[in-house]
Amino acid sequence: MAEHGAHLTTASAFEDRPSIFEVVAQDSLMSAVRPALQHVAKVLAESNPGRYGFLWHWFDELYTLLDLSLQQHYLSSCSASFSENFYGLKRVPLRGSRRPHRRLATAGLLPKQHWKSLCLLVLVPYLKTKLEKLVSRLREEDDYSIHPPSSAWKRFYRAFLAAYPFVHLAWEGWFLAQQLCYILGKAQQHSPLLRLSGVHLVRLTVEDLQALEKRLLAAGTAQLPTYSVKDKVKLAVKKALGGLAFSLSTGLSVGVFFLQFLEWWYSSENQENIKSLTALPAPPPPLHLERDAASPLLPKLKTICPLCRKIRANDTALSTSGFVFCYRCAYSYVKSHQQCPVTGYATELQHLVKLYTPEN
Repeated sequence: MAEHGAHLTTASAFEDRPSIFEVVAQDSLMSAVRPALQHVAKVLAESNPGRYGFLWHWFDELYTLLDLSLQQHYLSSCSASFSENFYGLKRVPLRGSRRPHRRLATAGLLPKQHWKSLCLLVLVPYLKTKLEKLVSRLREEDDYSIHPPSSAWKRFYRAFLAAYPFVHLAWEGWFLAQQLCYILGKAQQHSPLLRLSGVHLVRLTVEDLQALEKRLLAAGTAQLPTYSVKDKVKLAVKKALGGLAFSLSTGLSVGVFFLQFLEWWYSSENQENIKSLTALPAPPPPLHLERDAASPLLPKLKTICPLCRKIRANDTALSTSGFVFCYRCAYSYVKSHQQCPVTGYATELQHLVKLYTPEN
């Protein structure tokens, strides 16, 4: 009887603690949404570069703004991020007793914990993405020797590239160690970011859901007092941002499985299968552009680079359009504009393909 009573006491003490599968699943939700939206932006930019090219060029910044409004809405109303709320979880301060666990946003997060959570949810993924792109670009520059071998800048970024794998290993090892401690019951958080925010995750209860419904009903039926013009403008802006975040969250909630399907559909493994099943011959070159004598970017001689108007050196083609340029000309232009200089198709540095002739 005593052992049975102890078991019940232990179970009740951890009944609100989510499993490792729940917390890992909610972590992977937003990481699945981002590449799906990125592919949508890429398709739109390739279909109409003039109208939708900015979506691809500024995708990281636009996604960060949308993520900021979305996470701010959910942290303010549900004390949780979008993915955490989607899986029925919420954030609870570490310093409180078990009483605040039963209450949702009536008390909510403290302002310090709220802003810490918001910064770590939005800024850390943005900075990590920018750092990974910087490392990829520096490695390409190092492979093609864009900078002189004796330059101080080249020595600096080579040292940076040598140290980056160890920094990345330490970062991922930190997350793995925290998850192992969470599995073994030695830590309240599965992620170091939650630990830095001063919160941990618990499951939503029936009381939490009822409190949320009452709060939404009260917000819908409450009458606004008399405000000044400045206060009305602030309320209107806040209401518009809240409506945008709510619309975005509702759309993501409905289409999250469709986005995950898109991620799988455009994954490298599935694309290899599609290519093997639907292998087609290479399309013909854009001869209609070559016949256009009025085009300022198409010289008459095929050995002339369309950008520098000189004989091409280190021939490099763009896989998105097929046109050939000097490597330095194509690299500089694509790095600055993220598009083909002739067709305007969305292009990245990884689309540069060096051509080797038999003379070389």
